[in-house]
Amino acid sequence: MLLPDQRLSAFLTFNGNAEEAMDFYETVFPDAKRVSLVLFGAGEPHGDEGKVLNGTLDLGGERVLFMDMQAAYPAPAFSWSTSLFITCPDEEDFDGLFAGLSAEGMVMMGPESVGDLRKCAWITDRFGVTWQLVWE
Repeated sequence: MLLPDQRLSAFLTFNGNAEEAMDFYETVFPDAKRVSLVLFGAGEPHGDEGKVLNGTLDLGGERVLFMDMQAAYPAPAFSWSTSLFITCPDEEDFDGLFAGLSAEGMVMMGPESVGDLRKCAWITDRFGVTWQLVWE
């Protein structure tokens, strides 16, 4: 159980393109807001100059955290076995997110209806992050 002052957030680790991913998600999500961005400076340990030490986007009230690994110690690739799940309030929102996230990415499923769900989709975006979209 999370305590009242605890928060569960997605934390995405990139290999040098975290800031590019943040910029991309800001264009895809209409309500996205950059909360913070701190870059590694010259000579700082554990990171490459100009890359993301830590960054945060607010996507509809949910925080997603970003960082870049040092080139000498790359992070493993993202896997479709872990995904970010989003319920969409309407078809327009679903279609907009689907179009944005699938651009230069890979559609693994959908959009299609499944059971009582009007539309579902499973997408790996151009950065390798997997998303599941649902319009109930």
